[in-house]
Amino acid sequence: MHDDLQRLGRAVKQTQYRQHRALDSALASAGTTLAQWDALRAISRTPGASARELAAATFQSEQAFGTLVGRLAAQDLVERRPGHGRRIEHHLTPAGERVLAAGHAVAGEVLAECFAPLTGDDRAALLVLLDRLNSQADPRP
Repeated sequence: MHDDLQRLGRAVKQTQYRQHRALDSALASAGTTLAQWDALRAISRTPGASARELAAATFQSEQAFGTLVGRLAAQDLVERRPGHGRRIEHHLTPAGERVLAAGHAVAGEVLAECFAPLTGDDRAALLVLLDRLNSQADPRP
């Protein structure tokens, strides 16, 4: 049982690693990286969000996200605006919207290829199982 759980954990990690490598490589054609595109997606989903909220949404530390969003702002893909109190809000610029859209097209192709070995029913079942796992609280802080 212990070995099966370790194999399962490794299989999930290996799948994620292969998917990330394929996405990062393909997103270069859209003029972005996986980390940048993921940040643009997070900002698009929650315009006006703080760096803390966006760091959590992209599985990064606040410091790492701050560095990343600084690069995105320097490329005129993201705009940081003053919010309530000391809060800084993040918004996509028109250029950021274009890069995000180009990334969506590339990611759609890559993900279709990554999941091609699975039937539609297999993908739906996998999503249900992963959603169930991800709905649980983190086992350790």
